[in-house]
Amino acid sequence: MSFSKHETDVAAFPPRPKLSASRQIALLSLAVGLAAVYWYSIWLVEFDLQRLVDGMPMMAQWILGSFPPDVSGFWLLLQRAGETVAMALVGTTLGCIIAFPLALMAASNTNPNVWLQQTVRGLLNGLRGIDSMIFAIIFVVAVGLGPFAGVLGISLHTAGLVAKLWSEAIETIDDGPLQAVTLTGATRVKMISLALVPDVFPSLSSIGIYVFEANVRGSTVLGLVGAGGIGQELKNSVDLLNFPRIFTIVMIILFMVTVVDQISAYIRRKTI
Repeated sequence: MSFSKHETDVAAFPPRPKLSASRQIALLSLAVGLAAVYWYSIWLVEFDLQRLVDGMPMMAQWILGSFPPDVSGFWLLLQRAGETVAMALVGTTLGCIIAFPLALMAASNTNPNVWLQQTVRGLLNGLRGIDSMIFAIIFVVAVGLGPFAGVLGISLHTAGLVAKLWSEAIETIDDGPLQAVTLTGATRVKMISLALVPDVFPSLSSIGIYVFEANVRGSTVLGLVGAGGIGQELKNSVDLLNFPRIFTIVMIILFMVTVVDQISAYIRRKTI
């Protein structure tokens, strides 16, 4: 028995059920609402391509004025770049240390206390909802100008972000090994160290390395608020409209970020 091409297509792709009138109205209302939100957002941010076109000659003039690059004090810039990486490294490490117990308290399979879970999750939302730069501004007031304020700002934001991601990774593991270790009479510390950590270590490591990469990029602008690093040199050059030096600093930042990304990718390939 043979079928025509039309019959075959109909059999392979059955017609979609017709949407009800109420669902059509709901979808139309959603589309209109989204269009209104986008229209208002475009108006609110003063989106104007003509202004960009009019400003292109000035931007081209500034770019041309960046050549040749200013390499005076090059070793100082490299030192500032190293300071930026160090801020990200120490801040990320401190943030991860703070994040681990918070992640255990936020995960439902390691903390049965619902009230404590929700309290910790609210704390994590607050920590990761406030950017490192805002924390750095607060700590500049407390400890003064310099990279230490940047480290503290990075560590708090990192703690909230990493703990949130780690708690979600912990909740996805199989409860079998945890229950087996618990039935042997092992303490909670042994359960975590023997059953939990080995299972989730690859995920935790991957998240930690990724956040470190992001913190290196984010640390480049902490100097704008006096938190040290190469961002401070960038701010000084921008204030003086020293475009050749700005170009040199931007090239150092790009090189630094690229090297850190490559090293992090190598570590992930070898350890995860």
